[in-house]
Amino acid sequence: MPAEKPLYQTSWFLFLGILFVSFNLRPSITAIGPLIPFIREDLQLSNGWAGFLTTFPLLTFATFSLFSARIGKAMGNSQAIMLGMVLILIGTVVRVLGGSFVLFLGTGLTGIGIVICNVLLIPLIKNRMPSKIGIVTASYTTGMTFLAAVASGISAPLAIDLNMGWRGSLLSWAGLLIIGILVWLPQMRFKSASGNTNLNEVKVNVWSSRLAWNVSMFMGVQSLLFFTLIAWLPDMLISRGFSAVEAGVVVSLMQIIGLIGSFLAPIIAVKFKDQVGLIKILGIMYLLGFSSLFIHVIWVNYIGLAVVGLGLGSSVSLAYTLIGLRTKLEKTTASLSGMVQSTGYYLAALGPLLFGVAFDIFQNWDFLIYLTLLCSGMFIFFGVKAGKSVQI
Repeated sequence: MPAEKPLYQTSWFLFLGILFVSFNLRPSITAIGPLIPFIREDLQLSNGWAGFLTTFPLLTFATFSLFSARIGKAMGNSQAIMLGMVLILIGTVVRVLGGSFVLFLGTGLTGIGIVICNVLLIPLIKNRMPSKIGIVTASYTTGMTFLAAVASGISAPLAIDLNMGWRGSLLSWAGLLIIGILVWLPQMRFKSASGNTNLNEVKVNVWSSRLAWNVSMFMGVQSLLFFTLIAWLPDMLISRGFSAVEAGVVVSLMQIIGLIGSFLAPIIAVKFKDQVGLIKILGIMYLLGFSSLFIHVIWVNYIGLAVVGLGLGSSVSLAYTLIGLRTKLEKTTASLSGMVQSTGYYLAALGPLLFGVAFDIFQNWDFLIYLTLLCSGMFIFFGVKAGKSVQI
């Protein structure tokens, strides 16, 4: 009778661990936005520093994406992901203990921990669950996105209605982190096989690969679209007569609809030899959805933004899926994951700034639509190249 597998080697427990890690990769960041007025007043921050609090994690993600693959190679991916979770927990606790310095220090630590997990989950899935890349990637990106929305929605009620204040509201996410760490703990016993790789194996420099740059730009363009819309779409809708509450509801519904695409896109993508057709469909959805914003009719805008939301959710999970599909070896996957996410987050941080400057100059909200349409064209251009069935 064959010996029963240890718990940490069973695919269902690994899947559970991946889900709980994904649940913790956004709340510590998305919970900040609704609490900024309270943080600004309590710590006497300027508007500039308060705004930088939401940009800082993106810059942290972009910078430390470049080092995450090396950390995974040195420690093993399972162990490095645990390190990432512990850093998120430490940062979550530290940032509520004092003034503005520890707030930014703790936020930086959470960003470093998040990006280590983000980068290394993809090669870990490719290595340990290669036949389930689609469903596992779909599940973890959907879980990540869903908890991000939950954190945005309940952080202010926790602070106000439950009298926890902004510090208690942010600290409350430590509970989910502790659960995630405990669920992931058995994976620490899994040792990466990277030390047994063939010494004659050709080392791949992803930075010199045209395919790697196409995947990176695909990720970057969709990230720029998402974060620019999150930053500026509410203001544009308010300028058209929406109330602040209505504008917030529209943006929230756009993200909720995106959960459908986030789950389905990877599952559909892995069923085809290449992903060019799927990417063209998403690109056309963007062009139609964003073009609808030229029409100042509320119901048309609702439908257009619902289509955009479905595209945004599909795009981010498809970008993660392409990282695994476009590489042959686990180490190459880790390197590409770091490169792609670094590029993506730098562009994501740049997008809201570029439009802000353009709006200061022209005072015309149509430039937001022009920017999204330009990005939609770039999405199709780079996506078609990234979607072809070739590997690094």
